[in-house]
Amino acid sequence: MVLKTAIIISIILCILLLIAFINHRIKTKNEAVLRTPLGQLVEIDEKNMCVYTEGEGKSTIVFLSGGGTASPILDFKSLYSQLTDEYKIAVVEKFGYGFSDDYDRNRNIDAILEDTRAALTKAGLQAPYILCPHSMSGLEAIYWSQKYPDEVAAIVGLDMAVPQYYSDMNFSTSVLKFNQILCEMGLVRLASDSYINTIYSYSALNENEKNIIKALYSKRCVSNAFVNEASSCKENAEIVSEGGVPQVPVLMFISNAEGINLDKTIWIDTAKNYAEQLENVKCVELDCPHYVHDYEYERIAEEMKSFLNSD
Repeated sequence: MVLKTAIIISIILCILLLIAFINHRIKTKNEAVLRTPLGQLVEIDEKNMCVYTEGEGKSTIVFLSGGGTASPILDFKSLYSQLTDEYKIAVVEKFGYGFSDDYDRNRNIDAILEDTRAALTKAGLQAPYILCPHSMSGLEAIYWSQKYPDEVAAIVGLDMAVPQYYSDMNFSTSVLKFNQILCEMGLVRLASDSYINTIYSYSALNENEKNIIKALYSKRCVSNAFVNEASSCKENAEIVSEGGVPQVPVLMFISNAEGINLDKTIWIDTAKNYAEQLENVKCVELDCPHYVHDYEYERIAEEMKSFLNSD
């Protein structure tokens, strides 16, 4: 009797998985129009990266997304829409993010940075830039200021990661690869509404823009490029740590650490301790989750303008 019940349950589960898979394939095909790139595609190593630009200001703010963000262009929209009256903005979608191609190769910090620099150049943009990194991209922004100091006018960290965060952290790519399987099976699609509601409920995005994020997230919630980036993260942090702190003006927005898989006190204190090492820095603590630019975008824009215009 137990064996018969187990067989019936297994058959039902297989049928449900098959239905989810077929539904996923149909919806993915129908959502092709939603995945039409919003920015300019530029070719890097025979692959396409997407760069979005807006505004006509003399200074260019370059937005760099947090790890695994489904649609960086739309993720930052609530914030950059508040800035384009004074600045030119650019959002670089790294390989494996948003509308950019996936790329199954090494994602060490040098490769990530050189891809970003090449993409901006091919999109017709010129340094110096104001770098605006979220979360994991903080490593790239800091390294950029170390390696090419003349190209970085300032850094505005949106709850950005600093090297010390990763000193005791061990990434397991097995979880990410398992999520890739769930995505291929169509099971991640079932959580797309939760993903949107968790991050973008307080943003200024409209329903169509949220549907674009859902389509991108459902099709590729975890890319090969991001798996490689995560596996290289600790090594990248060590390289950045050895290069010292930025010698440029830094504005750091610090969240309440909600939504981060680390102890909240450690996340906040590490950011503050890092800031104490900087010569020209301002810290702004925000009582909102990790994706600060989707919650406090109006305040962040005001603080950015005040800080960047203070010189």
